[in-house]
Amino acid sequence: MFTGIIEEIGTVTSVIKGAKSSRVTITGHEIFSDLKLGDSVSTNGVCLTVSDMSANTFTADIMHETLKHTSLAGLSSGTRVNLERAMRADGRFGGHIVSGHIDGTGSVRNIKQDDNAIIYTIGAEADIVKYIVKKGSIAIDGISLTVTGVDEASFSVSIIPHTLQETILGDRKIGSIVNLEVDMLAKYIEKLLLGKDNEATKSSGITAEFLMKNGF
Repeated sequence: MFTGIIEEIGTVTSVIKGAKSSRVTITGHEIFSDLKLGDSVSTNGVCLTVSDMSANTFTADIMHETLKHTSLAGLSSGTRVNLERAMRADGRFGGHIVSGHIDGTGSVRNIKQDDNAIIYTIGAEADIVKYIVKKGSIAIDGISLTVTGVDEASFSVSIIPHTLQETILGDRKIGSIVNLEVDMLAKYIEKLLLGKDNEATKSSGITAEFLMKNGF
């Protein structure tokens, strides 16, 4: 699990492509203070497992399923990536719960200056947008962000200068593909309410009316 608070920007040093998979090596600094083989590293929001490492590089294998549903298929030598180690139980929880399991990709539709912030509008498929609510949380390339607006086919986020400086979001242009992970709470609520023959839901008394009455 992750928090969506990016620790550093790493750089891809090599990508070895297989028939339907790839093996990527990434260099960095901050995350290597206690990194070990088998650890999880969020890379542009995708949970990757460290399969090999040296003093300041780690290597991870990316399977076919991940390449199909994320932007990692476009990685190449020199690409900058957001990096975050798995969350610690004794640390501050600055973002929101992020699993590193990407729901799909979106594309940058508009970038607009708003005083000291920049508003990014991201287009996404309906099966992703349905889980996004205004003032709710969304992870874009692994960055925990607050939704400022949403419609049927897109949503927007407002980015402060610090986030632009400490993540790769400033590298994104109109048309750029980004990884999206919605707040998992929305998916669990949908499962409870709409799951076929869900006896647990029936017996618990959890309904749409109940959730609305209690502020959900």
